[in-house]
Amino acid sequence: MSIHDEESKNRGMFDDTASSTAQTTVIPDLGAEPDERADTPTRWHGGLDFGLLVLRVVLGGTMGAHGLQKIFGLFNGPGIDGFAKVLEGYGFTSQTTLLSWVTGLTEIGGGGLLVLGLFTPLGAAGILGLTSSIVYVKAHTGFFNGAGVGFEYELLLGTVALVLLFTGSGRLALDVNTPWRRKPLGFGIFGFLLAAAAAVLVLVLFR
Repeated sequence: MSIHDEESKNRGMFDDTASSTAQTTVIPDLGAEPDERADTPTRWHGGLDFGLLVLRVVLGGTMGAHGLQKIFGLFNGPGIDGFAKVLEGYGFTSQTTLLSWVTGLTEIGGGGLLVLGLFTPLGAAGILGLTSSIVYVKAHTGFFNGAGVGFEYELLLGTVALVLLFTGSGRLALDVNTPWRRKPLGFGIFGFLLAAAAAVLVLVLFR
């Protein structure tokens, strides 16, 4: 066998090996959704899930306690009649007793859903709509909260609700296997529009 034939044989073996390697190379599907590649409902995301749990419990617990003040007069709260008078001071002139019930039940219901991480977009939307209307009616009193004026407190609560609306509940929640937990953006947009509509409706009907 000539040197030329030997070189041709070696080159052919190299080409066959390279071709075989190329055929067995697996190219990852970079277009796949994160949940399809590695995510699972029970996968732990370190501090993220714990942080969302803290936000939910603190916001939901705070709003729930305020609702108990309004509905049952607990924690030295005003009760329905007392809160109706507070609403009159904010310029609400129509059906203030009904609005007191709506406000208190929204705080209790929305707060409870957030604490449990159950139907989180609905709970967050309720809190966001409520706090948005309060910020609107208190806007003329200034930003800093003191002596019953200022809207910084309600703005902070509403911002946390807005964050949870678009992040979802995290995995430490009853929502863990739901579509709105796995892909919260679409549900967040819907919840945001629902909250805005509710706030406008309250301001139009009760002022």
